[in-house]
Amino acid sequence: MMKISVVILNWNGCSMLRQFLPSVLSYSEGQGVEICVADNGSTDDSVRMLQDEFPTVRIILLDRNYGFAEGYNRALQQVESEYVVLLNSDVEVTEHWLIPLVNYMDAHPEVAACQPKICSWRQKDSFEYAGAAGGFIDRYGYPFCRGRIMSEVEKDTGQYDTVLPVFWATGAVLFIRLADYWEAGGLDGRFFAHMEEIDLCWRLRARGRKLVCLPDSCVYHVGGATLSKENPRKTFLNFRNNLLMLYKNLPDEELRPVMCVRILFDIVAAVVFLLKGEGRNALAVWKAWQEYRRMRPEFVADRSENLKKTVSHIIHERTKSSILWQFYARGCKRFSQLSDFKHIKI
Repeated sequence: MMKISVVILNWNGCSMLRQFLPSVLSYSEGQGVEICVADNGSTDDSVRMLQDEFPTVRIILLDRNYGFAEGYNRALQQVESEYVVLLNSDVEVTEHWLIPLVNYMDAHPEVAACQPKICSWRQKDSFEYAGAAGGFIDRYGYPFCRGRIMSEVEKDTGQYDTVLPVFWATGAVLFIRLADYWEAGGLDGRFFAHMEEIDLCWRLRARGRKLVCLPDSCVYHVGGATLSKENPRKTFLNFRNNLLMLYKNLPDEELRPVMCVRILFDIVAAVVFLLKGEGRNALAVWKAWQEYRRMRPEFVADRSENLKKTVSHIIHERTKSSILWQFYARGCKRFSQLSDFKHIKI
């Protein structure tokens, strides 16, 4: 059995693989490390390019595009390793990036998963939006990061170079024990893409497992390589999947009040899109709620199982307050300003 499988899920990303795979091959040294590319039914020259230019890479062929979540589930069914790394194809890794991750995980069996510090490939002195120095979530399901609150991304000056427990580790670079991945049920394929790693991490945390960010390891992420931030499809998936995630994981006493507030917040979000002239994004929010209501019956059994297996009823990395209130009303633009984290060394 391998020690670590670094698995890159690819869909029509030939140019990204050609650009970023060399760093993965150069810096993922160590015994028992394999580099895999799982191809999600690409129609470009990805597979042929890999065979010709990167013959040492293991190729896992999927028969069609299953999306991020189910694509990884199907790929990892063909992997036998103690640890797997879910790595985006647009990530540039750095020298010895795996060593702090595997050393920490070996020494801390209570930790199910971790992530490195993630900075922007375009602006390497700044954090990257999707992950930064570890992910958190507020009472109403809004994710944020140490280094990124809402749209405000901080410069990396070493202010968050400490190991810290987190609520979620980004799917862009998710280092996880394969046994924990499957015990928690893997990524939810019905999400297709977006929010699926936060949903998985919520299940892990609720079941008593821990997650951390390890800034001794640093990588650089392009981000938004598949769908741009303003894409209505991305808006739809983010809103729909966030609602499904809340339904799957919220305790009974919180479900109704949280969802009532979310209706109001999402109406405001749709109005803001309209005022900005982004009618298609406003429509995507409405469609997300429609689809959530249609799909909700499919998740009744999942919700029941999650609540039954919950042992950590209070998760400190899920804040009791609203990040929207902290950001817009209190003017908290940096993670270090948030009142929920004043008691911890960040």
